[in-house]
Amino acid sequence: MDSLTFDIAVEREAARLGRLGTPHGAIETPTFVAVGTQASVKSVLPEAVVDTGIQILFANAYHLYLRPGPQVVAAHGGLHRFMNWIGPIMTDSGGFQVFSLGAGKEHGVGKVANIFPGEEGGVLASRPRLRENSSMVIVDEEGVRFTSHIDGSEHLFTPEVSIAIQRSLGADIILAFDECTSPLHDATYTLESTERTHGWASRSLRAFAESRPLHGYPQALFGVVQGGAFQEIREHSAQVIGSMDFDGFAIGGNLGKTYADMHRVIGWTVPHLPRGKPRHLLGIGDVTSVFEAVERGVDTFDCVSPTRNARSGGVLAQYDGGETIANFRLNLKNSRFAEDPRPLEQGCDCYSCHYYTRAYIHHLFRANEQLAQQLASIHNLRFMARLLAEIRNSLRHDRFAELKREWLGKGT
Repeated sequence: MDSLTFDIAVEREAARLGRLGTPHGAIETPTFVAVGTQASVKSVLPEAVVDTGIQILFANAYHLYLRPGPQVVAAHGGLHRFMNWIGPIMTDSGGFQVFSLGAGKEHGVGKVANIFPGEEGGVLASRPRLRENSSMVIVDEEGVRFTSHIDGSEHLFTPEVSIAIQRSLGADIILAFDECTSPLHDATYTLESTERTHGWASRSLRAFAESRPLHGYPQALFGVVQGGAFQEIREHSAQVIGSMDFDGFAIGGNLGKTYADMHRVIGWTVPHLPRGKPRHLLGIGDVTSVFEAVERGVDTFDCVSPTRNARSGGVLAQYDGGETIANFRLNLKNSRFAEDPRPLEQGCDCYSCHYYTRAYIHHLFRANEQLAQQLASIHNLRFMARLLAEIRNSLRHDRFAELKREWLGKGT
């Protein structure tokens, strides 16, 4: 059995409609990858996730290494059996934690709230403040030494260690070890880091080739393109990583200080990657970015924001009373929903919208009932699955540009 197959059915300039085959089922692309960091999509049963139409999950090797440990997952037959998920799974290499525990802490830049520090509300919109001595990692050519955020214990991640962990976890698609830079890093450090990532990519490939899958099915390895928002460095990284014998590629790291920067970064990167292999965009999943990335040739996306926002009352919707919603999000904790008899989103076919009203789920949030988080998360996952299904259908029928205008406005 091949570890991965990828067939492109339709191409509309850079955008493409495809089918990604894995040992645990085929994935229709473009698609959204739901995040289950700790081998769980927070607050939602795996069966309920399946019912939303989500095709694939993304788990985190760093977190699962610390707890419960890869040996525990392996003893249970790998992630699929451990978490009772029947579909495909991806795992991160732990490289993002190099950033979040290191430069991310020092620069005050996170993957969700401040990933674009030049946008309104970002760290550059206020007073940037370096948090000296806050890093929990030490990076060198060998790998990353880090202090556990759980118990303060010290650990070493190398490309070889990361591959061994991901072999034990048994995801269908695993990522090469990389270093993610901050939007506040300069070109000098970004180039140094990118070259280190290239070296780690070669070591990841070698460790992958010299090891074997542990759970009775093959795994695929994706390389990660870095380079920040510096065009020459990003293009150089795409050329180097794209020339390596990976099964697919992920676009990672610092994507710039604004959404416009991210669009340029994707545009610089994709042309240097092999046409016939899948492309994944790490950590991006808002509506506008999905359209922009698909248009530039990205096939899959992962992001915590749909479920993270759901847990705090942020419900995704295109329209409210016939009017387009700013940022496609309602704050269900707002008092205006206290007596609203409508579903979360009119026309939505998810379980939450079929059985419950805005007023009831608003009440659950105000009463701090955990059911509120589950119902909102189910809806947001279904929203993303429906959005990507619409995008796939538009590519099939050559109306992607029209659909994008319907969602984002005539100026797009």
